Amino acid sequence: MSGLNPSTRTNLLLFGLLILILSFSGQATAHNVDTSDAAFLQAQSGVVFWPYLYLGAKHMVTGLDHLLFLAGVVFFLRGFRDVAIYVSLFALGHSLTLILGVMLQTSANPYLVDAIIGLSVVYKALENLAQQRNWYFGINTRAAVFVFGLCHGLGLATKLQQISLSDEGLLMNLLAFNLGVEFGQLMALSVIVLAVFGWQRRSAFAFQAAVANWFIMMGGFLLVGIQLTGYWLGSAA
Repeated sequence: MSGLNPSTRTNLLLFGLLILILSFSGQATAHNVDTSDAAFLQAQSGVVFWPYLYLGAKHMVTGLDHLLFLAGVVFFLRGFRDVAIYVSLFALGHSLTLILGVMLQTSANPYLVDAIIGLSVVYKALENLAQQRNWYFGINTRAAVFVFGLCHGLGLATKLQQISLSDEGLLMNLLAFNLGVEFGQLMALSVIVLAVFGWQRRSAFAFQAAVANWFIMMGGFLLVGIQLTGYWLGSAA
């Protein structure tokens, strides 16, 4: 692509983002735990800190729903302080429902929870598009990020509850898993933030950001559709 002008190259990268979303959305039944990972967790008893930490990090860096939502959150932030505030609110909400959801055996339909998570991606993209036009939803953005963090954590908690985890050392293992999630989030977010902050300095950013957020919104709707289809098929079975 060296012969293309910068605007064309960026548009091709945005198109590539859409292809990536379409390619992986079929596998992105949000927060699923890989079959081999689930079998490994079921076979453990007592505190197994490092494997849980690794699997938590793996979950985050391969979680399309998480990455799309975080990308939407940081799109128009202008400094690392704002990024730290928003991501901390998301992490707090995610951590609370992940740990408490499993420990208290909170009952929730995983498909419906994950559909809400898909809607969180749609909401953030819509909010970004509205912000570009100086339209405001009248919703506190920080509160919304915290609430959606609660939903993302509950989504994973519902999946972990489907695995027969040993009660021995469960709390410490969950803390390790959550620490891994946050570590994975930090790694993924570092790449996203550096890319977005560099992108913001380009003259074509406003137009390209609008296109990118339409792609993010499409990804969110795809996630919602996948989860609602799974819910309806499960209900009909």
